[in-house]
Amino acid sequence: MSESVACRCGRVKRTDVCSAIHSHRTSSIMPPPSDIVKVAIEWPGANAQLIEIDQKKPLASIIREVCDGWSLSGSEQFALRYADGPQLYITEQSRGEMKNGTILRLAISPMRAARQLLERIQSHGIDARLEALKELAKLSADPTFATEFINMEGLATLARLVESGTHFGEMLAFTLTAFLELMDHGIVSWDLISMSFIKQASYVNQPMVDVSILQRSLAILESMVLNSHSLYQRVAQEITVAQLIAHLQVSNQEIQTYAIALINALFLKTPEDRRQEMASTLAQKHLRGIILNHIIRGNRPVKAEMAHQLYVLQVLTFNLLEERMMTKMDPNDQTQRDIIFELRRIAFDGDSDPGGTEKRKAIYTKDYKMLGFTNPMNPAMDFTQTPPGMLALDNMLYLAKLHQDTYIRIVLENSSREDKHECPFGRCAIELTRMLCDILQVGELPNEGCNDYHPMFFTHERAWEEFFCVCIQLLNKTWKEMRATAEDFNKVMTVVREQITRALAMKPPSLEQLRVKLRSLSYSEILRLRQSERMSQDDFQSPPIIELRERIQPEILELIKQQRLNRLCEGSCFRKLGNRRRQEKFWFCRLSLNHKVLHYGDLDESPQGEVPFELLADKIPVSDMKAVLTGKDCPHMKEKSALKQNKEVLELAFSILYDPDEALNFVAPNKYEYCIWTDGLSALLGKELGSDLTRSDLDTLMSMEMKLRLLDLENITIPEAPPPVPKEPSTYNFTYNYG
Repeated sequence: MSESVACRCGRVKRTDVCSAIHSHRTSSIMPPPSDIVKVAIEWPGANAQLIEIDQKKPLASIIREVCDGWSLSGSEQFALRYADGPQLYITEQSRGEMKNGTILRLAISPMRAARQLLERIQSHGIDARLEALKELAKLSADPTFATEFINMEGLATLARLVESGTHFGEMLAFTLTAFLELMDHGIVSWDLISMSFIKQASYVNQPMVDVSILQRSLAILESMVLNSHSLYQRVAQEITVAQLIAHLQVSNQEIQTYAIALINALFLKTPEDRRQEMASTLAQKHLRGIILNHIIRGNRPVKAEMAHQLYVLQVLTFNLLEERMMTKMDPNDQTQRDIIFELRRIAFDGDSDPGGTEKRKAIYTKDYKMLGFTNPMNPAMDFTQTPPGMLALDNMLYLAKLHQDTYIRIVLENSSREDKHECPFGRCAIELTRMLCDILQVGELPNEGCNDYHPMFFTHERAWEEFFCVCIQLLNKTWKEMRATAEDFNKVMTVVREQITRALAMKPPSLEQLRVKLRSLSYSEILRLRQSERMSQDDFQSPPIIELRERIQPEILELIKQQRLNRLCEGSCFRKLGNRRRQEKFWFCRLSLNHKVLHYGDLDESPQGEVPFELLADKIPVSDMKAVLTGKDCPHMKEKSALKQNKEVLELAFSILYDPDEALNFVAPNKYEYCIWTDGLSALLGKELGSDLTRSDLDTLMSMEMKLRLLDLENITIPEAPPPVPKEPSTYNFTYNYG
């Protein structure tokens, strides 16, 4: 029908093309060969061509046939591009990504397009130059075009336009956008950038600059810092921290994000011996307070990219503790030993010096034992293990000086006990510091894609030390609640770790709120939570209960399977992997209601509701599916080496392998969607559901079902063996009168 309409009207609309492709694909009884791809190709002012591309034929001969169909000469001057999405050029290397039903466009070749745009950019007409820069900013995302444009000295031309200082407004914004896109391909080194370009492109320090120009300028400076040590030094000389912090006080969160990203880049590339100086400078400029008031407590929610940059800043700040964490105490260093003397003096007010060396030594040893050191004869030995090294001593001194009443109360409260239930302050403080370093991953580099920042760490200049002070009080409280002795030390630390991690997961907005959360997570509450999160093994190990579980489990698993398939029928939106700075692209996938076909297709934006099958041009018969791969086994994880280091992306990646030898690649938006889809696809293949979500759902539903079925047996002991069969009656001559 669509093809006949096209003949009468003279032109084919985009919807007609899609309809024609669909009818063309579904009309054949036999499936097409694996090396044949059915596509539509557009050319302005002409009818679209519906053709079958033989993937074994050279791309040049296919383009020649397409040109012949429209009577176009010079086929070597043309190329094929995708009509939708990023509109990338199709090359011999990328042609395998074409799918049935794809809409392509015949366009001039990348070399010809690069030459024409370069000529138009150098023209004298302002309007022509602006249009050329607009098109260049779009095409620069394509690696094939970028290579051609760079080979023609196009980057140098753009650099001269920026350095001239004669471009403003839209023209400058598109110039910077194209420059950044071209450089992001990694074809040429950032070290080639001149100092004059840096000075001119540093619109960070210029007042009243256009937002789009400022964004591009910040992004370019960030890339310079991250990709070149020499450029880092130049940018650090040209841009001041005060200029960047000023951009955090604006209302535009995009500008705030780019500004923090540049601060993080400078922080990361600063030599280790100067990072403390960098941190001091940021503190003097009130960076923490500005972030807290203008971003975290601002009028708009924190977006994912901003959350990631705050997480990076949090990690880099905590990593300043690594040096002290890995520094062993020198028992012969008098300065370091004086800190231990100060801890003793504050706790026991030992200003007077007892006479005699032996007497003083005995008194000191007794005091150090009451302070809870493992080696009271020489407490310096307690700080020779790394981690936590000297960081533990720093934390103890901070508590003793800044929270003196709390420190003295903890020490004296435990030193005066004689029932073996005293909490050893020194040993606890050292182990707690090690635990906190592990929980907050001190010394580890930030993970790409992680957004796990904690607002409370931005509420205090000494957030780490204050966090320790809160946690050491928690430890002392939990020790008393558990009535622990020295033999229970590891058990107490396990409970305290669980209390802290549970409280951190609630993301308290302040340290005071953290105290409230921790107070609610008492030892008895932890026991209750543990009980509610898992079934008691003691109550459910008798043979009758095990047999009942085995009978119920298949029903529960079938229920979970149906839920997963129903979710696949609703469909999900997935993000396309690409450069963080480019506009996000999406695609949608859903299962047909009869569970026989997976439909998928590209979207311009994330959908708000159900996406109809008509908008999903591509499909995969479930019968063609061969396997589901996850993590590092996925084809797109093997191809993109940069993603191999991205732990979060690896954990959310999965692929469908289907006939003949093709793959559909996914990166789930979160762990929940990952489990739903891998379970659902496994169910379609007749395999077991093995995700963490299935195990969790199975435990929850089994627990509910078991409790419901055993409700009438509450407080009744279930015997291990069935009751004995009673003896037979002596006679069977008995009746029952129903009257």
